[in-house]
Amino acid sequence: MPNCDYKKESLTTIVALAQNRDIKAIETLIRREQKHIYAIFSHLTAEKEDVADLTQETLVKMAKNIKNLKSPEHYGQWRNKIISNTFYDYTKKHNIQYAEMDEDKLNEIKDNSLCEPGDKCIFSEIEDLVKKALIKLPQHLRLSIVLREYEGLSYEDISKITNTTIGTVKSRISRARLRLKETLADFI
Repeated sequence: MPNCDYKKESLTTIVALAQNRDIKAIETLIRREQKHIYAIFSHLTAEKEDVADLTQETLVKMAKNIKNLKSPEHYGQWRNKIISNTFYDYTKKHNIQYAEMDEDKLNEIKDNSLCEPGDKCIFSEIEDLVKKALIKLPQHLRLSIVLREYEGLSYEDISKITNTTIGTVKSRISRARLRLKETLADFI
């Protein structure tokens, strides 16, 4: 697209251009998506270097396979499927098993007196607590709740991404919410 201002183009247009191997469109798509994908992985795993690696791996897969996307309108589902598959591969490869929440760690966070009073500090601590509780959920519950609560996806979309039924998705989200509520009851 001659004289295209990639920064101002819609996501659908950028995806369509990227499908045609427009290098600037692919670069723009990666720049637009990297923070979002990083944020998703930061809720799925605790290791910062793994979050960066997973983000990079996902972006590379997207760039290599964008031409296989059937329709730019389905980009979000396609991207989330790649994120989901990358996360599942990561947990299998590293044989990651998430144990129950470490109560001593939670109490350390709860009793932290180094923080200055104020809403920002409280929000930050609550966010840390939620993130630590999320990381301890089994991967299938964690992925479902992150896609629902952080991505705002419908049960139907999550069922497509995770290759499960809508009933299974609802059950997983319900169990994840219950576990989070139990884990965070003393803090929130």
